[in-house]
Amino acid sequence: MISAFDLFKIGIGPSSSHTVGPMIAARNFRIRAAKRGGVARLRVEIFGSLAWTGKGHGTDIALCLGFLGHEPATVDPDQVEAHMAALRSANSVQIGPARVAFDPAVDVIFEMKELLPLHTNGMRFRAYDAAGALVDEQIAYSIGGGFVVSDGSTAAECAVVWPQPFASGEELLKLCKTTGLSIPELQLANECAARPRAQVEAGLDAIADAMFDCIERGLKQEGMLPGGLKVRRRARRLHETLQQRATLNQGRMPHEIVDWVSLFALAVNEENASGGRVVTAPTNGAAGIVPAVLRYLRDFGPDWSRERCREFLLTATAIGGLIKRRASISGAEVGCQGEVGSAAAMAAAALTSALGGSPEQIENAAEIAMEHHLGMTCDPIGGLVQIPCIERNAFGANKAIVAASLSLRGDGIHRVTLDEVIETMRQTGADMQAKYKETSQGGLAVAVAAC
Repeated sequence: MISAFDLFKIGIGPSSSHTVGPMIAARNFRIRAAKRGGVARLRVEIFGSLAWTGKGHGTDIALCLGFLGHEPATVDPDQVEAHMAALRSANSVQIGPARVAFDPAVDVIFEMKELLPLHTNGMRFRAYDAAGALVDEQIAYSIGGGFVVSDGSTAAECAVVWPQPFASGEELLKLCKTTGLSIPELQLANECAARPRAQVEAGLDAIADAMFDCIERGLKQEGMLPGGLKVRRRARRLHETLQQRATLNQGRMPHEIVDWVSLFALAVNEENASGGRVVTAPTNGAAGIVPAVLRYLRDFGPDWSRERCREFLLTATAIGGLIKRRASISGAEVGCQGEVGSAAAMAAAALTSALGGSPEQIENAAEIAMEHHLGMTCDPIGGLVQIPCIERNAFGANKAIVAASLSLRGDGIHRVTLDEVIETMRQTGADMQAKYKETSQGGLAVAVAAC
């Protein structure tokens, strides 16, 4: 089972697979080096998609922060430049009592012509002694959503006995029928097997607060996003326009709700693109969809409460966990259908649940949202999580709401199942050419000049 606290990670932008994952992997190797001792130099090689778009995604900076001992959830985005300046000046990191040589300009190596065997987002960490001899080596993979596996194997099996395990949408619906529990209640039972209920609820509240905080920050910022594409932030201006219409009592057109939902998503993904604090949901590239739909529920829906918010996140976790286990949430593995498509499915299911939908309607909403993202490529211009990524979140959020609305108007009976559409997404991703999977070698990334 995948916990909400694995799927929703508080970190920094611009990418969960290219920023959050590498930072975690580098910090893990730092801890390993400290335990080993005798290490005088660190080096890391990055491969595949990490190498092709790593500069635009801040992979090299993330690795440096990890070697410095920082974590995605706690590092201050406003201090990143200062940390990097200090590192470039010292060309070393402090590990325990020792200064260990590490020059970012030399010891972060982009291997664009080679792939490691198990995933396109591969990293090879190496440690050397004072004589220059290799004393330790570890291969790690950032497999999407901030998840990291080392040496091709996952962590040891969790000792938790999950009270309500499910491995497919079909099993999930059967569990609901046999237990009489709703989808969020099943997910909550599993979460409470790993930690006390009070801790689960507090953690879910913290995730929601981080999502709302990210939207609020995004609504206040202006100027150009970093990276050279000269993409101007739009959320603040759009917010001011919508507020002005309300102040002037200008009649609200029905489609204006779409503007608000788009605004919430744009605010999050502009923060992500600038390296701000976001929540992987389930990735950074798709981080605006779940928060935008959650904010839509809070601001425009009935009977908002903390309990309804938790129900929303638990339902999203159940669906996102299925997608990750049965296919992928990594743009480098299956294209943007695995990121924006997965997030839209999660948000659609969560909204349907929060509005009183049945388990069958929830499953239907997730299926509709995922089905209509099939085949979406991951082709960021300049390797930056800006074009087309930011606007895709706005569209994904609105498509999630449409999917929820369609499912709630039906009875849950439908021809295509969630399991079938997830499998289709997996197969489509496997057939997709590598140039359309977060390498910036195809699609918009080559059709549009980067500068």
